[in-house]
Amino acid sequence: MNSTAVWIGRTKLKNPVICAAGEHVMSRVGIEKALQAGAAAVVVKSTNETTAARSQMKKADYLALDHDWRPVLTDKNVSRDSTFICRSGLTTQSFGQWLSMVVEMDQVAVSHDAYVVASLVVSDLDSALEMSKKIEQAGVRILELNIGTPYEEEAEGNSVLTVRSPEKVREIVQTVRKAVDLPIWVKLTGQSERVDSLVLAARSGGADSVVFPGRFLGMIPDIESQQPYLGSNVGVGGFWNLPLSCYWIARTFRTLGAEYAEDKEGVTGEGVTAYPLIGTNGARSGLDVIRFLLAGATAVEMASAVLTRGYEAISDAVKEIEDYLENRSTNAIELIGKASGVKAFEEFPSRDCPWRDLPID
Repeated sequence: MNSTAVWIGRTKLKNPVICAAGEHVMSRVGIEKALQAGAAAVVVKSTNETTAARSQMKKADYLALDHDWRPVLTDKNVSRDSTFICRSGLTTQSFGQWLSMVVEMDQVAVSHDAYVVASLVVSDLDSALEMSKKIEQAGVRILELNIGTPYEEEAEGNSVLTVRSPEKVREIVQTVRKAVDLPIWVKLTGQSERVDSLVLAARSGGADSVVFPGRFLGMIPDIESQQPYLGSNVGVGGFWNLPLSCYWIARTFRTLGAEYAEDKEGVTGEGVTAYPLIGTNGARSGLDVIRFLLAGATAVEMASAVLTRGYEAISDAVKEIEDYLENRSTNAIELIGKASGVKAFEEFPSRDCPWRDLPID
């Protein structure tokens, strides 16, 4: 058995590394490079029906920042602890051109024992429904339905959605689920106090899996110009977000496990769940992917690492995962959720205050 293999519902992935949508996979060349690097799935740069979202790509901008929030001047200086910020849009291709590319590259992916995933950012539900049908009819094997972009309030003309209501999540997913049979992964925002509720809503609506928690919208002042970097609010990605993402993954994993145990007589084990979660937002290496798995994810999407370090970020991550599993004589599936069983503060015994060891006298 392949020690790195995992299952996302009915879909077997050769490893838990998924190349997330972005400018790096907007063309056939970029998609193939991600496949050659070893990604188990590549989510193609997203599309929808709106002209405004495509036009936004012409106004896109990007910047890598170091640990002091200063611009990284050359690609050679970009490290794993760099933060990536951007103001982006959707693919500039027409839907027909985009779909033709996705179909072609998903066929190429078969030779890599991988998948190319079609990504729709929802604006108008009726339009998304029709596009989903066409994607399935064309033979694409997986659909990612993105209802968690960070840009709803920034983008022109209501061209993208950041859905924070569980009821709305369920409505959107149910509508698309009734229309198509192919696997649906639903991408959800991390900008909510109810992230786990959004996951449960997507699952009840029929999603095969969820991708979460999505990137945050942020703003970073430039000390020199005394203005915001890139002049606007931005989507923000970086290693520092991993603890926040793992928190939501573990919390949701435990909730799902409790429900599963109630439904399935004889199920034992804290956090056991039959529903796969796809983590994102914070993974910069293979060991970060392992951390996501330990928190409860089954697979992990990576974008910022690839955008800042290139496609070798994928191949390095895959190799790091393989080495970790081999060194411990285990497999990826056995790791899922092992660190999800956090304790409440009250469960810890009293002891001498550790703050006395801090250099504060």
